[in-house]
Amino acid sequence: MTYIEALTEFDGPGPSVFLAGGISGTFDWQADIVARLADLPLVLLNPRRRNFPMDYPSAAHAQIEWEFRHLQRATAVLFWFPPETLCPIALYELGGRAQIREQPLFVGTHPDYQRRIDVEVQLKLARPEVAVVGTIEALAAQVRTWFESRTQHPE
Repeated sequence: MTYIEALTEFDGPGPSVFLAGGISGTFDWQADIVARLADLPLVLLNPRRRNFPMDYPSAAHAQIEWEFRHLQRATAVLFWFPPETLCPIALYELGGRAQIREQPLFVGTHPDYQRRIDVEVQLKLARPEVAVVGTIEALAAQVRTWFESRTQHPE
């Protein structure tokens, strides 16, 4: 596994997964996903930064631009919606990614996420093949299954 953290640029070969979802005010679920997928030869693109200078407006611009570029570059996108926040930016990003049928989506919402029903119904309408799961374990399992199917049936 190759780990890329914002703001490091990635434009390389190989399958990559962008870790989209809650960051501010949430537990570090990205670290859990990274640990669960560490044995796969994937590139994991993590927007959560260990050191984020909140006092500098330019840092926010750079972060948003990095996320925008890497959401587009990623082979697939994983979304996790934790219960601590509504994740308005992640919802916006999910809406955009749901329109791109060529990009695999993996979506999970904590059972206590306040907008779970919205995520489930909207995705059922836009991308019925995307199964919304309720745990990080199940989300990682979806990525693993997708990756294994890619290696068995290369494009």
